[in-house]
Amino acid sequence: MKHHRIVVGLSGGVDSAVTAHLLKKQGHEVIGIFMKNWEDDDDSEFCSSNIDFVDAAAVADVVGIEIEHVNFAADYKDRVFAEFLQEYQAGRTPNPDILCNAEIKFKSFLDHAMQVGAEKIATGHYARVRLNETTTLFELLKGLDNSKDQSYFLHRLNQAQLSKTLFPVGELLKTQVRQIAEEIRLPNAKKKDSTGICFIGERPFREFLNRYISKEPGPIKDHSGRTIGKHLGLSFYTLGQRQGLGIGGIKAKGAQRGGGEHTPWFVARKDMEKNILWVVQGHDHPWLLSLQLEAADASWCSGKAPAAGRYAAKTRYRQADAHCALATSHPADFSLVFDDHQWAVTPGQSAVLYDGEVCLGGGVINSAVTLS
Repeated sequence: MKHHRIVVGLSGGVDSAVTAHLLKKQGHEVIGIFMKNWEDDDDSEFCSSNIDFVDAAAVADVVGIEIEHVNFAADYKDRVFAEFLQEYQAGRTPNPDILCNAEIKFKSFLDHAMQVGAEKIATGHYARVRLNETTTLFELLKGLDNSKDQSYFLHRLNQAQLSKTLFPVGELLKTQVRQIAEEIRLPNAKKKDSTGICFIGERPFREFLNRYISKEPGPIKDHSGRTIGKHLGLSFYTLGQRQGLGIGGIKAKGAQRGGGEHTPWFVARKDMEKNILWVVQGHDHPWLLSLQLEAADASWCSGKAPAAGRYAAKTRYRQADAHCALATSHPADFSLVFDDHQWAVTPGQSAVLYDGEVCLGGGVINSAVTLS
């Protein structure tokens, strides 16, 4: 096996820690880099970058590698957070982790790693990269642990990025990763997986968003046009949302639409022009179901759009693959027609296309055709 100089993104979590250990064990020259990408309210209870760096440094000590602290906060604010806010202000629901991977972890971080003489980079993502000997293209594959697969978040990676990237834990189950961490006595072996906004962390989301975008309260209406409440600003809501609407206990008008007094309400539409939040009662209301979507800003791992045909797709993370037809496909946009109804297809989220275990790429959902 050829040995490489590999830079590992050490986050302070167990997945990147085991990644560094596995590569070191294989005989590679491994260097750890901790990325600091958020500086606003960095001393708050919600932003744990200082704690994470201490954990990452402790891991580097156990594994026996050097660690460097690098600040990409300006890049993150300009290239990820600014677009994140712009999308929310427009009433869409973006996925910052996807943009963060494309712009920071596999661009700023990759560039820095190459500058310090790395031949490859590695992260703790649950995905895999394979060189297809027939096409000579690098393919992005799902991680072997279906419950942890993160290829959805990585679908914007291109050939140049994939050719330089390793995902060692993508070949393992999460239980195996935890076991390895215990066996080599990593200090973060039992650390919980991180959630929340990429690099910003867990926090009261509405309160956080309120600091950065303007809000204009308005009416909440049901499918019949009846005003049943007041929203705090359309940016704070996403399609399919059922918590925090403040309208529990109100009965839907019209028994044919289903829903007794205790049937939950869901956000179904947002009218940005009239500032109306439309809600429906019942999980399977026609306004929440779609068979077709249009996506834009497409990015394909191979560098070109796949041919029209039968594939599978995800319209949100942790969703089971849904059988569909790629009806039209251009370098920048495409449309999908699904075999079965998709629930709460949300503009701003990503539609990601798969051919078996191969992630082909995807795009940002622009619109979906609901049943009524």
